[in-house]
Amino acid sequence: MDNDVSAGSTTTVVGRLTLGITLLAFGLGYADVIDGVTAADAVSVAHYVGGVALFVAGLLALRERDAASGTAFSALGALWFTWAVTAGSRMSDNAAGLFLLLFALVALSLTLGAAGGVLDQGAYGLFAVSLLLLAIAHFAGNDGLGRIGGWFAVAAGAVAWYAATAALAHWPTALPRRAAGRGVTAAG
Repeated sequence: MDNDVSAGSTTTVVGRLTLGITLLAFGLGYADVIDGVTAADAVSVAHYVGGVALFVAGLLALRERDAASGTAFSALGALWFTWAVTAGSRMSDNAAGLFLLLFALVALSLTLGAAGGVLDQGAYGLFAVSLLLLAIAHFAGNDGLGRIGGWFAVAAGAVAWYAATAALAHWPTALPRRAAGRGVTAAG
């Protein structure tokens, strides 16, 4: 098995952990899996862990000259903070949908520019899909689609958490490469 583990800095690991925790709380709230736990219950996690801690991790990553992680963590931290402080206010479904759609565009940009490898790209990509589904759910008033979006956020959180844990535990982060069989010429 290929053990391509890019540990990154401690800041990157902390950023991935905080993103994973925030996405799991946010996703489980929207997925409506745990009785009595809603997306509104994820607000304090999103505010302090996703907003403040992730933003600080982004600033520290930028200070360490890690532009990719710094940009991702500080942008997502600012967005989580904004979501958390506006979650209790009276906002129309269309306004919430627009915010989530803009948030999805940021996640899409992070997906396309992820320099941290396939796990970061996967986490950001799943998160972008989650936000797009949640935006459509708000625009259409469709709770079922919101639950599906929540599950995509749970998956994104699990991938972000695995990326951090893999870096700490030196677990594999890449799929094994298959050797070319007899009579097959490998290009490259």
